[in-house]
Amino acid sequence: MENSRNFLIAMALSIAVLVGWQFLVINPRMEAERLATQSAQATLQTPTTPAGTPQEGAVSPAGRESVVPTTQTPAVDGQTREAALAASPRIAIDTPSLSGSINLQGARLDDLRLKNYHETVDDSSPTIVLLSPETIGSNAYFMEFGYSGQGAGALPGPGTLWQAEGSQTLTPQTPVTLTASNEAGVTFTRRISVDAQSMFTVEDSVRNDGAAAVTLSPYGRSVRFSKPEHAAAFVIFEGLIGHLGEDGLQEVTYKNIEEDGRVSPAKTPVGWIGITDKYWATALVPAAGIGTFQPNFRYSADGRAFYQSDYLADPITIQPGSTLDTTTRAFAGAKVVDTINGYEENLGIAHFGQLIDWGWFYFITEPMFHYIDWLYRFTGNFGIAIILVTVSLKILFFPLASKSYRSMARMKAVQPKITELREKFADDRVKQQQEMMRIYKEEKINPAAGCWPVLVQIPVFFALYKVLYVTIEMRHAPFFGWIQDLAAPDPTSVFNLFGLIPITLPHLLMVGIWPILMGITMFIQMKLNPTPPDPAQQMIFTWMPIIFTFMMASFPAGLVIYWTVNNTLSIMQQSVIMKRHGAKIELWDNLRDTFRRKKTS
Repeated sequence: MENSRNFLIAMALSIAVLVGWQFLVINPRMEAERLATQSAQATLQTPTTPAGTPQEGAVSPAGRESVVPTTQTPAVDGQTREAALAASPRIAIDTPSLSGSINLQGARLDDLRLKNYHETVDDSSPTIVLLSPETIGSNAYFMEFGYSGQGAGALPGPGTLWQAEGSQTLTPQTPVTLTASNEAGVTFTRRISVDAQSMFTVEDSVRNDGAAAVTLSPYGRSVRFSKPEHAAAFVIFEGLIGHLGEDGLQEVTYKNIEEDGRVSPAKTPVGWIGITDKYWATALVPAAGIGTFQPNFRYSADGRAFYQSDYLADPITIQPGSTLDTTTRAFAGAKVVDTINGYEENLGIAHFGQLIDWGWFYFITEPMFHYIDWLYRFTGNFGIAIILVTVSLKILFFPLASKSYRSMARMKAVQPKITELREKFADDRVKQQQEMMRIYKEEKINPAAGCWPVLVQIPVFFALYKVLYVTIEMRHAPFFGWIQDLAAPDPTSVFNLFGLIPITLPHLLMVGIWPILMGITMFIQMKLNPTPPDPAQQMIFTWMPIIFTFMMASFPAGLVIYWTVNNTLSIMQQSVIMKRHGAKIELWDNLRDTFRRKKTS
């Protein structure tokens, strides 16, 4: 039947796209890469600054009592985090969102926890550690600012031990001030403040009290020594990122930077650069109005592998008796949509919202997130918000679906004529098609109408998948009962009787309650239509719900809930519309024939 063929084409297209998305686009990184990431060398290899100065070779400013030259050397790889934190003097950080400390050696941000996010859905589990000292091993991750230059004496860098003044705790209400100076009469003052979310503001003042002019180039860098432990799907970007003036958004994957070693976009006067994960990120925003800066993305596997995003600003000359003031920013935290967009709007950080990867369907994905988030504020439950979005989409697409189902009803009415034509012109396919199109035209039937209800939902499906997978607001968002994380698959499985049998199942057999409900509703929806005469089509229609059940079991629970509710509403909608147009509902006949055939075989 023509209607069945159209529906088959639509569903086959959906299967092809979904299977390709799951197994080709969402392709986990190779196990060898994970092992290579975790392998650590006993000898520390320290990353170079953007100016090319190795960390261990940096000279501490000296010549003033307020500056203490550091004699600390890097510890062997694998030092515990607690020991690494205790090995250097620090300024505590305490905000509503962050806790940690600033390392006075190098004035580094290398100790940061995210107070509001835990490793698991259990609130008693440890909070997320974002930044850690360099000496702990492969999990090290830090940010720092420094200077490069000539004729300015020893400049602040990774080895500098800064002197703290005033408050010993950095809070949104109490900034901290660090000072350092050198033998050339140059004094460096750094005032660090932080807001209630995740943005640090670094106000540097360089005073030249020497007899000669000095030339400096400010730099900043974000360095990590491993890739994310759990490989993310290609539905989301993870790696080195920046938005750099006219060049726009720059994304360099871990795989590409490992192959290239270094990527250096063109110089730019504005922009930001950093490293992004699925839910977290670090970003450096160079000072504006002081010329251009050279951005760089780097990777080195010599000794101890590391990944680095950095910038080096143009040289600035400071005359004797003059002071240079610059303000840079450093973001380190969760990629909360409202927070990221707020920084773009309120701080004027151009295109900072692109730190969140909305994907190709951003014109659908981002508005959908804001709509779901708006509904969440009223309902207090993201699962209910997703269901309300599903209902809203059904209402939005009702005219299209109604037209499609009316066309399907007319096609069922002329089905005897179509069958007669196929028998009459069985040996003349061209004549058969011509006569069929004549009947469609006379009856005002669109043969492709049955495809649209399925096809229009593919972009919506992908957009919702993106929202569930990308936005941290959906992370660990509960629904009801056993669904405690809408961004994770249904944790139950029919193969262990939904937890009654205490066995660990392979990933393929984790088929939970919601995927089963989705498969049942899909099976019922397909049985609303006449059984196709072609045995091959019959087999595909029979196995399709089962295939989808297993495939959707690995998708986020929120997406499966959406699909299940959508199927249920489609069943109701199709039944009502086709009944109004006098078309017979084939459900019970098809179900009876299906089980009857099984019994006979």
